[in-house]
Amino acid sequence: MTVLRLARSELKRMTGGLLPKLTILALTMVPLLYGAVYLYANWNPYGNLNQIDAALVVEDTGATSGDGTELHAGTKVADGLIEGHVFNWKPVSTASEADQGVSNGKYAFALKIPRDFSTNLVSPGSFDSASQAMLNVTTNDANNYLLSTIVDKLTTSVHTTVAKEVGEETANQLLTGFGTIHAQMLKAGDGAGQLADGVATLRDGTVTLHAGTTELSSGAAELYAGQLKLRDGANQLTDGAGRLSSGLTLLKDKTATLPTDTQTLANGAAQVAAGNAQLNTKVQSVVTQLDAADRGLRTRVLESNTRLVAAKVITQEQANSILADFDAAATSNPVAGAKTTLQADAAQIQQLADGAEAVSVGAAQLAAGMPALKNAVAQASAGADQLHTGAAALATGQQSALDGAGRLAEGANKVDAGAGQVEAGAATAADGSRTLATEIAKGAGQVPNPDDAQKDSLSHVIADPVAVSNVSQAKANSYGAGLAPFFMTLALWIGIFMLVQAMRPITQRALASNAPAWKIAVGGWLPFLAVSAVQATLLTLVVDLALGLNPAHPVLMWLFMLAAAMAFSAIIQGVVALLGSPGKLVVLILLVLQLVSSGGTFPWQTTPQPLHVVHEVLPMGYVVTGMRHLIYGADLSMIVPTVLGLLGYTLLGAAMSTFAVRKHKYWTLKTLKPEIAV
Repeated sequence: MTVLRLARSELKRMTGGLLPKLTILALTMVPLLYGAVYLYANWNPYGNLNQIDAALVVEDTGATSGDGTELHAGTKVADGLIEGHVFNWKPVSTASEADQGVSNGKYAFALKIPRDFSTNLVSPGSFDSASQAMLNVTTNDANNYLLSTIVDKLTTSVHTTVAKEVGEETANQLLTGFGTIHAQMLKAGDGAGQLADGVATLRDGTVTLHAGTTELSSGAAELYAGQLKLRDGANQLTDGAGRLSSGLTLLKDKTATLPTDTQTLANGAAQVAAGNAQLNTKVQSVVTQLDAADRGLRTRVLESNTRLVAAKVITQEQANSILADFDAAATSNPVAGAKTTLQADAAQIQQLADGAEAVSVGAAQLAAGMPALKNAVAQASAGADQLHTGAAALATGQQSALDGAGRLAEGANKVDAGAGQVEAGAATAADGSRTLATEIAKGAGQVPNPDDAQKDSLSHVIADPVAVSNVSQAKANSYGAGLAPFFMTLALWIGIFMLVQAMRPITQRALASNAPAWKIAVGGWLPFLAVSAVQATLLTLVVDLALGLNPAHPVLMWLFMLAAAMAFSAIIQGVVALLGSPGKLVVLILLVLQLVSSGGTFPWQTTPQPLHVVHEVLPMGYVVTGMRHLIYGADLSMIVPTVLGLLGYTLLGAAMSTFAVRKHKYWTLKTLKPEIAV
């Protein structure tokens, strides 16, 4: 009995009537029911989100930005969502109404934009009151669990878009502020330059001031020296006036006896000549002394006035007035009268000396005039005392003037020293202000001054500094295409698993023959392979042509599906052949293990560690990976090793089937009456 005859015999048995034929047809369609229908239902769910009702509440009252622009971000976001039509947005007036709608299932979820949304968006313009703008989302997993994940992606997208727009506006204002700072720094640089020029002028002025204060200090020193001389002259005048007063006092005392003496003179002519000679000599001496004193005082007044005028203490007009007053006083004072009288008396005495006859007359006249002379001398003495008192007062005034000149000289020295410090400070200030102007100009050059185009570009980059450049080496065209490798592989396993419900892994007739065990095993497997190949072919055609999978390598994908059908059918047939009815449970367990470890939805690396071993041992994970490479157009270098692995799984299934044939060739009571019928 050949392998093909065994297989043909089993196929004839399976198709020997209408019902068996329908059964085989139904089994052939099982992968389509599971794989194609499921993929059809989930081919593009994201494209149909617009059929989901979602509540949209806009309570935003708007805000005014720092530049006076009105911002109604909430309305803008709502308009964008409605225009995008990702969901079937239903405007709702209040948040409570929207929440109630989500609770009773009227709305799948609710998106609420609060009153302060725009206000918080513009709040970063104030450092003291910056707040985040909030989007409030209400979901209910009782409506759909995955919908919460989809809504999270939506709100993240809205957040990113709004943040980018607001960030661009904020960055634009920031860059505009940089331009303003740049312009103001240029103005500040110009002002600093003008300040530097002004300080340089100040420095030049302080140089001139210093020179002037130096001259003032020198002049004050000269004034002080002149005041010293003037004081000395005043002291000399005081001394002279004192001596004059003393002399006149002495003269007054000496002339007190003149009336008696002149009377005596009148009594003796002989004595008159001698006395007149002596008197003439004394009178001439007194007149000479008075003239000398008068000229000395006038000379000292002239010298004092000259020094005071030169020191600019008094003016020339004041000096002339002082001299005129002095001359007038000298003419009208008693001393001048006394001097005139003495001169007249001297002439008379001279006349007396000329003749003895006149002596007697002159003596009589002298005796008569002696009281007047006495009074005149007394008046001259009093005038001399007044002159001495005035000279003393002048000396005191000159001492005060000297003290003032000293203080002036000291102050002038301090002013000169201060002027020197001001000159040095002005020089330093000039250098500093020039440095300030230079550095401000440099700083202005470093502050950005972007134009409108640059601000647009920079604000875009600042608001969205990181862009992701996605290079997809292999990409699924839709959600269904992303699930197709997993569900086609899973559907193929389930379809073959269903075959054992109607097909026998090993026929009893074959076991009773003398054919080798391997032939019987292969003969029992070939019907499974034939039906599973049809299943794989139909599933591939429907998913590719009807659903529009459009794989990158359609023929290779079909051949790969046939290789998977070969391995799956060999394993399933071998397990059931070896274990009988319990083998069906084992095949179901293998299905569940591969369902959770093959990485059909989430990457298999995210599963618990024990399932990693299952992924490495069982074939479904390799088939899913190979299908992805063939459908999406990825690297095909792993296809050949995977096919070789499937061939190995096929040989493993054949070995189990062969072992089962050898085991079942020996009949036992359990064989005749199994605990669980196949």
